[in-house]
Amino acid sequence: MADQLTASALPFHGGPTDAPTLEQLATDGVVFDSAYCSFPLCAPSRASLLTGRLASDLGVYDSGAEFGASFPTIAHYLRERGYDTCLAGKMHFIGPDQLHGFEERLTTDVYTSGIDWTPDWSLPPTAKLPWYHDMSSVLEAGPSEATLQLDYDEEVAFRSVRKLYDLARTHERPFFLLVSFTHPHDPYEIPSRYWNRYDGRALPAPAVPPLPLEELDPHSRRVLEMCGADTAELAPELVERARRGYYGAVSYVDDKVAELLAALDTTGMRENTIVVLASDHGDMLGERGLWYKMTFFEDSVRVPLVVHAGERFGAARVAAPVSLLDLLPTLLELAGGESALEPVDPLAGTSLVPLLEGRDDARPPVLAEYHAEGTHAPAAMVRDGSLKYVHCPTDPDLLFDLAADPLELENLAAGEQHADDVRRLRRLVEEGWDFERLQRDVPESQRRRLFVARALAEGAQSPWDYRPPDGDAGRYVRGADFWRPFSRARLRRP
Repeated sequence: MADQLTASALPFHGGPTDAPTLEQLATDGVVFDSAYCSFPLCAPSRASLLTGRLASDLGVYDSGAEFGASFPTIAHYLRERGYDTCLAGKMHFIGPDQLHGFEERLTTDVYTSGIDWTPDWSLPPTAKLPWYHDMSSVLEAGPSEATLQLDYDEEVAFRSVRKLYDLARTHERPFFLLVSFTHPHDPYEIPSRYWNRYDGRALPAPAVPPLPLEELDPHSRRVLEMCGADTAELAPELVERARRGYYGAVSYVDDKVAELLAALDTTGMRENTIVVLASDHGDMLGERGLWYKMTFFEDSVRVPLVVHAGERFGAARVAAPVSLLDLLPTLLELAGGESALEPVDPLAGTSLVPLLEGRDDARPPVLAEYHAEGTHAPAAMVRDGSLKYVHCPTDPDLLFDLAADPLELENLAAGEQHADDVRRLRRLVEEGWDFERLQRDVPESQRRRLFVARALAEGAQSPWDYRPPDGDAGRYVRGADFWRPFSRARLRRP
């Protein structure tokens, strides 16, 4: 997993990034050209991906909402099947459970696991909370030789590679390893060696320039104003630097993935390992003047999804719209076994195995939602065929035909020609979500959490953090037993 990696940046989706490892993975694997996250925000998207359920069904309405420990995740299902389940890197779990079924976690998280990042729909739309995204990531973009995110991802990669060698040494159980990097999430800062990869290149400017505020849909305008993009002075060279920093961060992730694949090759596990590439959401990267995520436009909600399984599936491109919600039932089917095929909870996704095997498969519409900062009412998206429909009770409907209008410039919702489509898609929204309940439950959840956060800010602090045991005392030589650790750690291939 990458963080905030938009599909359109990648070379196998026509993007400008230098990412040869990911490109080769896509060339040899199955690429889903229209894959979507179910919530364009970090914590809800990840909770949804792991459970195969809509985030609102879990009560994870935003990045400050607790993810309940009793919800079964893919780690629970595979662990119950006898898999070694291990997590490295960012997951943005909110709450005291920082494992959610994983037997082992190799690193702490990069972000807070508390409820401090709770939106407040009772505030006026122009109010700004201190944890909101601002424009500093764009204004300060450029080369940096050391950053918090670099420190983190270096540790994630190192510990993950070492875990792969540990797995190869034991061969006791099949394994599920989730490696989650925080790049290319802003800030758009990256070491010079990645920044310089793009020297002399004519990098593309945003395809859709900033629009006047009065021409923006209400949700886009709220997100723009929330981040301060409406008042920031963004000369074209600043936009180019921010995008260049982002592209450099994608190249960095590419190198980290190369380290993981090299470990699989060296240990002899590559041919028997399914590799999945995904991201929790995308990044607008200045399109329409918008940055980061939090919208239903393609650059924010469309994500890379590649499944590589050697000769098992071969190489293919899949045009049908799919969702990250589909990953859990897909992995369960690939894992096999009767118990693994009987999910405890009803799932919102559908297995991708028929598509992986090249069979025609009638897919249900893709669903996504958004109930966090930048809105004051629940919002939902449906992708059905080439049509994308967005509904929020307080905003005008949006309808785009992505086949005819891939840049989403013409809203067809108000036209009589598409009135039947709007009625049909709105019925899908009403079947998928109880908006009346959400308009009651989301603010109630916010009020409770905002009170608890204020109370916990007083007195001694006890954060919901995770500090992984390093296990080094048992890894190296201790005491009189000098030679046994050497033998135990040795990995030789025939």
